[in-house]
Amino acid sequence: MKYKDYYAILGVDRSASEDDIKKAYRRLARKYHPDVSKETDAEAHFKEVNEAYDTLHDAEKRRAYDQLGMRRPGEEFEPAPDWSAQFEGADLGDMFGLDLGELFERLGGRSGARRGRRQAPMSGRDIEASVTITLEQAHRGAELPLQLTAVEPHAALEEGSKLRVKIPSGVTQGDRLRIPGRGVAGHAGGARGNLYLNISLAPHALYEVSGHDLTMTLPLTPSEAVLGAKIDVPTLDKPVRLTIKPGAQAGQKLRLAGQGLAKRDGTRGDLFCALTVVTPASPTEREQDLYRELAAAASYNPRAGFATH
Repeated sequence: MKYKDYYAILGVDRSASEDDIKKAYRRLARKYHPDVSKETDAEAHFKEVNEAYDTLHDAEKRRAYDQLGMRRPGEEFEPAPDWSAQFEGADLGDMFGLDLGELFERLGGRSGARRGRRQAPMSGRDIEASVTITLEQAHRGAELPLQLTAVEPHAALEEGSKLRVKIPSGVTQGDRLRIPGRGVAGHAGGARGNLYLNISLAPHALYEVSGHDLTMTLPLTPSEAVLGAKIDVPTLDKPVRLTIKPGAQAGQKLRLAGQGLAKRDGTRGDLFCALTVVTPASPTEREQDLYRELAAAASYNPRAGFATH
C-alpha cells in the first residue's frame, strides 16, 4: 500500500494536540468543501482531509498509525507482520490490496468488538455553523428554521432544515450560541455533541450596529436646524420624540438613552442620531425667492475660519 502523511495533509506536527488537529481539520474542511470551495480538485482534497482527521483524532488509530513509522508520501510499504497484533486483538484479516485509509477504517471497525471488553462511551464532536438574522429578530428574539452555512461540513445536521432554533432576545453581531445535543452523534452510547451558532446581523435600512448601540442618520430641513424642532424618531419598538435645539449642526450626534438594541440582561443600548441638513433638490420659485432673501439678510459667514492668503 502507499504511505500517506496524515500530519502533513492536515498541516500539523506529529506532536500536535487533539485540539490542534481539530482546528486544522475545521480550517481545511471549510476550504475544500465541494459545495462552497473554488479550489482545484476540492473534492479530492476534502476526502483526503477527512481521511486524515478520521485517523488522527481517534487515539487508538493515531497510535497504530504512528507505529507504522515515517515514510515518503506515496512510498509503497507493508506493515510489519506483528503490527496488527499490537492493538488488542484487532483482526485486520487480509491486508492485500487495501489502501491506507481502508486499513484504518477496518481497524476502527474491528477494534470496537474486542474480546471481553466493552468500549467506553465517547461523546460526539461539537460543530459550528453561522446564521444571519435581522436586527428586529435580535432585538425581540425569534424561533427560526435552521438555514445555515456549516462551518464543519463533515458533520452534516441530520435534521437539516426541519430543525428549529430559538434565538434569545439580546444577541448581537459576533455572539456565539450553544444549542445542546445538536452536534455529531456519540459513540458507544455517548452523548451527542453540541451545535454552536455564530450570529451575524443582516444590514439594516436605518441603523448601523456597534455592540448593542445603534446609530442612524437623522435628516433635518434648514429651518429645523436653525429654529429647532420636535421630531418623531423611529426605534426598534415605537417612535420616540426628540427635541432638536435651535442652531443644530450637521454631523452633530444626539443620544437617545436606552433606545438601542436589547441586551441579554434586560437593559438596552443607546440610539445615536447623526444630524444632517438636507436642502430641496428642486426648489419652487417661491422657495428660491425666500432663500435669496435669507442670503441677503444673513449675518454670518460659515467659512470665517478659513485662512486667508
